[in-house]
Amino acid sequence: MEHNLWKLLETLKENKWIDLTHELTNDSPYWGGMPDGVLELNKTIIDYPEMNLNIQTHKFPGQFGTHIDYPGHFVQNARLAGGFKVEDTVLPLVVIDLSKKVQENNDYEITIDDILEFEKEHGTIPENSFVVFRSDWSKRWPDMKALTNADSEGNAHTPGWPIPTLEFLFDKRNAAGVGHETLDTDAAVTCAKNGDLVGERYILQKDKFQVEAMANLDKLPPVGAVIFVAAPRIISANGLPVRAWAVIPEKK
Repeated sequence: MEHNLWKLLETLKENKWIDLTHELTNDSPYWGGMPDGVLELNKTIIDYPEMNLNIQTHKFPGQFGTHIDYPGHFVQNARLAGGFKVEDTVLPLVVIDLSKKVQENNDYEITIDDILEFEKEHGTIPENSFVVFRSDWSKRWPDMKALTNADSEGNAHTPGWPIPTLEFLFDKRNAAGVGHETLDTDAAVTCAKNGDLVGERYILQKDKFQVEAMANLDKLPPVGAVIFVAAPRIISANGLPVRAWAVIPEKK
C-alpha cells in the first residue's frame, strides 16, 4: 500500500529545517508598556517526587517573544486565533533581505522599489505568500536596549513597514501575511510621528496576520522555502507566542 504523504515527509526531512523562533526565559524582553507581573515561566504547581511528577504553569503576554498577531489584536470583532485554520499559517515564504540598508540607516522602511528590485531577480511574489523583511535586527536579541536602539534623547530607532509598501503587498500581490525581526511593525520614528502603529493596524484591518520578533532569517533563501507557524489553540486569543520554522530547498 502506498503512503504518499509519508514519502513526502521523508523528502521534506531530507531538506534543512530552520527554526525561526527565539528561545524564551523569564529574562526575555517584551514591550515596556506591559504592567509588572505579566511574565512567570516554569512555575512548579505540583511536585510529587515519589512519582517523578512535576507540573508547571507558564504566564506570559500574548505578544511575547516570536509571536503571531491576529486581526482582533487591533480590530474590534475581528478574527482571533480560533478563526484561523491550521493550513492558513503554512505558506510559501518570501524573504526580502534589506539588512545592509538597515545597517546604514536604522530607521529604514522597506519600499515598493525594494520589492520591485527583488522581483526582477526572483520573480513576482506569488499570491498567498508570507513575506518577511530581513533586517538582521534579531541579532540584537535578547538585549532590550539594543532592540529599542534609543538615542541620547530617548527616541527609539528601528526599521519597519510603511503603509504604501503594505498596500502594495496586500492589494497588488495578495500576500497572506508579513513577518519581521523587530518587536513592532512600524519603524519607531514613524510610530512616534503618528502616535500609533499605523502599519500594524493596517495589516490587521485587512484581516491578515503577522509574526513579530522572528529569528534566523539570515539562514533562509529569498524564495522557495515553506513556513510553518504553530500556536496553541486558545480560541479567543488575539496574539500568541509561536513556534515558527521553515523548510528550505537545501539538502542537509
